[in-house]
Amino acid sequence: MAGMGPPPSGNARRRNATVAMTRLPASGRQGEPPRWPLLDDIVTAAKRDMARRTADELELALLEPDLTGRAKATAQRKLDAAQSTATILDKQIEAQAAVEAELWVELWALPQAVAWERLGWTREVAQYVRWKVKAELGDLDASKEARQLADRLGLSPLAMLRLRWEITADEVGEQRQARTTRAKKSARDRLKVVDSDAVAGS
Repeated sequence: MAGMGPPPSGNARRRNATVAMTRLPASGRQGEPPRWPLLDDIVTAAKRDMARRTADELELALLEPDLTGRAKATAQRKLDAAQSTATILDKQIEAQAAVEAELWVELWALPQAVAWERLGWTREVAQYVRWKVKAELGDLDASKEARQLADRLGLSPLAMLRLRWEITADEVGEQRQARTTRAKKSARDRLKVVDSDAVAGS
């Protein structure tokens, strides 16, 4: 009929078509995690090195015979503060490296890690690890960054929904477990029959 326009195409995409969910195994990603891709925390290391240099300079200054009285007491206080700062930053760097390594391994065993590997998000996960560990060490700004990256990486139910990811049961593993359970039950039943026969024959 004139004025009605062309007939609808059979290949036209439905406007309300839903995007398929990406299924991630409940058993998580298998195997070793990728190599850690980031450099050491250069900023914290630089602060520690600066504190050490300041401490070295103050130690030399305290050896000067002309430095006396209030000036010497001030230099000693500054030396103590610099040494304390260097020690704290040293401990922080050690703790950060240890916790980063631990969290890195934990994250790459999650179901979401299957998707990260497919998408090549190694550096993004590493950045999350760095911010998350800094947040755990008391850095409030780092905690904001960590929260944002956690959303991008699908580390909460709502974030997973936005990414169209869902964790599904490991059907193969469940079937294997069911077969093992049935085999054990069958073996126990056979033992019961043997035991009852032995009792009856005695």
